Parts: sequence; C-alpha cells; structure tokens
Amino acid sequence: GLGLLAVLPVSATAADLHGTKPNIILVMTDDQGMGDLTSMGNPILQTPHLDRFYARSTRFTDFQVSPTCAPTRSAMMSGRAPFKNGVTHTILQRERMALDTVTFPEVLKSVGYHTGLFGKWHLGDETEYLPQNRGFDEVIMHGAGGIGQTGLGDFPANGENTYFDNVLLHNDTVVKSKGFCTDVFFQAGLGWIKQQHEAQTPYFAYITLNAPHGPMLAPERYRNKWLDQGWDANTAGRYGMIENIDDNFGLLIQKLREWDALENTLVIFMTDNGQAGRAGKKDGKSVRHYTAGFKTGKGSPYEGGTHVPSFWYWEGVLGQGVDINALVAHIDFFKTMTELAGAEMPAGIQAIDGRSILPLLENSNAAWEDRHLFIHKGRWPKGEDPEGWKFKDCAVRSQQWRFVNNTC
Repeated sequence: GLGLLAVLPVSATAADLHGTKPNIILVMTDDQGMGDLTSMGNPILQTPHLDRFYARSTRFTDFQVSPTCAPTRSAMMSGRAPFKNGVTHTILQRERMALDTVTFPEVLKSVGYHTGLFGKWHLGDETEYLPQNRGFDEVIMHGAGGIGQTGLGDFPANGENTYFDNVLLHNDTVVKSKGFCTDVFFQAGLGWIKQQHEAQTPYFAYITLNAPHGPMLAPERYRNKWLDQGWDANTAGRYGMIENIDDNFGLLIQKLREWDALENTLVIFMTDNGQAGRAGKKDGKSVRHYTAGFKTGKGSPYEGGTHVPSFWYWEGVLGQGVDINALVAHIDFFKTMTELAGAEMPAGIQAIDGRSILPLLENSNAAWEDRHLFIHKGRWPKGEDPEGWKFKDCAVRSQQWRFVNNTC
C-alpha cells in the first residue's frame, strides 16, 4: 500500500536538477485521454498501478500536445512546432519528420546516454527516417501509425493477426514476436533497461505503445471482463487494453524497485493526444464514456483534443502528490531532457520553440511566464492547397484562455 504519507503533498522543492543525469523512462500511450484513468475520475475502469503512480507523482495539470499522434511525437523529439518538422498529418507521407531535425535522443547520446525505443515511432518508415537513424541505439517497432496498417507501411503479416504475435523491426532485422503487443513492448523495454542498469549506463527508454488505439483488441481475460458486464466489443477491447497497460506499468515500477533503480530514474507517464473511444453500448443501449469533462477528444482543436495526463516521478527528488498548474507542452521535452542530462545544445540545430520545465520541477511555485501555444489539426485532403486550410481547426492557448477558430 501507499501509506498515508505517500498521498499527501511532500515538499515540492528539489535541488538544482541541471546536469543530474538521471535515467529517463517515458511511457506514452496512444489515444488514451484524461477520462481513461481512475485517478482522473473514471468510475468503472480499474487502473490501480497508475493510480498509485499518480498519487506519488508531480502532475502537470495543464499539459498540452497536438490533436493527433505523429505531430505530437515530432514536437517532443524536436522541441519545435510540428509543422516546422514537415509533420502535418498521420499519413500521406506527411508524418515523416524532416531529416534536418536533430532529436533530443541524439543530444543525450553526446553525453553518454544509451537510448531505446519500444513500440510506435510514426515519424517515417523509409530507412533514413527510422529511429535507428534519428538517435536510438536499440529499436523494436511496428510500422506506420498502428499495427495492422499494412497499406500505410506496417508489415503485411500484421494484417492477419493484429496485436498478437506481430512481425516487428528489431534494429535492422525483421522478427516475429510472441504474445500481445503491449506485453511485448514492455518486456522488451524492461529487458533492455535491466541491461543498462547492470552496466551502470545512463539511459533513455521510450516505451511508446500503440494501445489503446484501434482496432479495439485485448487479451481474452481483459476483454471478457467487460463483455460479461454487457459492454460492446469495442469498449471491451479498449478498456481491456487500458487495464493491460496498467498491469504492465505496475510490473515496470515493481522491477525498478527490486533493482533499487528508482532513486536515479525519472519515470514519466503521458498520452499522445486527447481521448478516442468516447461512446459505446451497454446491454445494447448507447452510453457516453467518461471524458473528464471534455466535450471533444482526439483530432479536435478544442481543449479535449490536446490536454493530456502527464505524471512525473523521481523517488526522493520530485514532490509527491504535487500539482503544477503552469502551461507546459510537448515542445518543452527537448530542452528539459537535454538540460537534465547536462548536454550542450549542438550548434546549428533547429530553433527550439519550447522551454525547459526544470524550474517547475525544482519548485512547483516557480515563476512561469505566460505563453501562446498554437494548435492546428492539419489533415487537409491530399492535393488541396494548404493555404485554404490555414485557419481551419486551429486554436491558440494561453494560461487563462483558449481561442478556437471554428468559423472557417
């Protein structure tokens, strides 16, 4: 159990974190929203491991990303707005991150970090765009934006048995995995993390799940629980995937604790965009799923499209049960991670739009200048002039306000 103290806010002031060089584990799920966690108020899901993690974490209550997945990923990797990377969509070659973009894993490597990616990349499947050539030492990934998207770049075999026993790319070798995809990505990540831990090598592990993105498929024991309660197959698969993620996340934390690794490891849990899967059926009747009060979800320029959970845990260093209300975003990852690692910013790289959030991690009440974040859905049809879509599905966010242009 947590014990009483663990759920009370502990001092939210940490020492100077610049150059402390922790191991970093980033777990990012796909299409899971604020409403898809018990700690965020979902009345029927059971996510005890993530709930315990939430209770012990420093939580960014106003963390903003892009409305869809590839743009978010490119912004995180690059520190700049996704359109500046050429990433305006999730398909049509508009998900390929510009080759002149320097990624923060590349910079981490310059100060001795080993880097690993386990799961979803979604920033280009051609050789030069692959994560192996963008700063990652170890890669186990599916293709395209989702497993089974064979027409968009995933391996043909994955169209037949989607999410189970998948064909994946392991560095430069195509391999056949065994088991459910989320289990495979966590197990691969854990095995690699253990190797780095034993070698006492600083590392960045990016466990980037395709779940709970559709198709809504989960192992039987997770799915059947929801089917037995009268839920439709899509809800059963989706909620089953989320509870499977929770169990895997619990195992990750358990192993880090067994290895005495938590005191020098920053663990982050977040999602890549707003909530998908917002409605279902129970006993044949339509039901609106819990959405944490947001009226929209994935693909929307409104708050529900871009406001995501973001929980940061570093045992003995960051405050426990602390909420930080400052407006932060995916573009802030680059400076935050490179400063944590004590890395010099390489000369001649892209202009960085984001900030370091280390001051907020060091002191949750630190001064934080207001800012404007620009959000655009992108996704104009192939062949159309983007100029005509310039002001469609876009928004500007400040600390207090969100302006959504919904008239075009």
